[in-house]
Amino acid sequence: MPKTKTVFQLVILVSLCLFLSPGAWAHGHAHGHKKPDKRGILLVAFGSSYPQAQASFENIEARVKKAFPQVPVRWAYTSRIIRHKLNEKGKHYDSTAMALAKMMDEGFTHVAVQSLHTIPGAEFHDLRSIVTGFESMSCGFEKILLGYPLLSAPQDLVAVRDAMLNTIPEERKAGEAVIFMGHGTHHPSNAFYQAMAHSFQQEDPNVYVGTVEGSPSLEDILDRIEDKGTDTAYLMPFMSVAGDHVRNDMAGPGADSWKSILADKGIRTEAVLKGTAEYNTIADIWLDHLQDVFSHL
Repeated sequence: MPKTKTVFQLVILVSLCLFLSPGAWAHGHAHGHKKPDKRGILLVAFGSSYPQAQASFENIEARVKKAFPQVPVRWAYTSRIIRHKLNEKGKHYDSTAMALAKMMDEGFTHVAVQSLHTIPGAEFHDLRSIVTGFESMSCGFEKILLGYPLLSAPQDLVAVRDAMLNTIPEERKAGEAVIFMGHGTHHPSNAFYQAMAHSFQQEDPNVYVGTVEGSPSLEDILDRIEDKGTDTAYLMPFMSVAGDHVRNDMAGPGADSWKSILADKGIRTEAVLKGTAEYNTIADIWLDHLQDVFSHL
């Protein structure tokens, strides 16, 4: 979209589409005014203001562009706070609605929206509502489809488990713990973290999943680790990016970080500051979801 376009103009564009009748849109098609097909991809993440976290997004984008070399790729961040922080640094990212409005203005007819969230929680459901809104516009896209987050089906649990087990540093010794830190949520989809925790335990009883804001928590894990006499634990993100939670809540110097809490228990820690989307084997699971929806455009 040309830079001279304003937010106000985009709002007017979307508003007109909402109020135009399906009959008027069909009338335009009948007179040969159907737009030529133009397919695009919108990648949607929560976002991060940490420069180091961009490695995850860059890797995802590279994988997507390799798989779809002729398809334009756009980005949107769902976090208003993150967008505001980046804007203050001179880096502009659109919300999902704004990104889709711009794509509509650019003449895209078919759009695959791919969620880069880990679970189908509140953020994903908000995203789905926005996509549904654009889908209902009578003069909007001819087709718009939404790809599922990393964990959305039973087969994803197996694929993600196997991929993440392969990311554990080779120097880890038998008996040493690995704790994956997830975000966690009060949304019912938090059950995916609990399911992942169980799945890891079936393969390796010294691999755990904890969450910052859900269940299991670090406290749920500590007693089990201490009972085994574990003296070393690897801390690894179960988040797409190594952003604020990873660098502060997981591996930060503060007294309430997981690293500090474990140190107080006499457990030495090794922190891996690498988001899941930085690993091709995990990024490709998101890509599989995107390829599925794109094939149905």
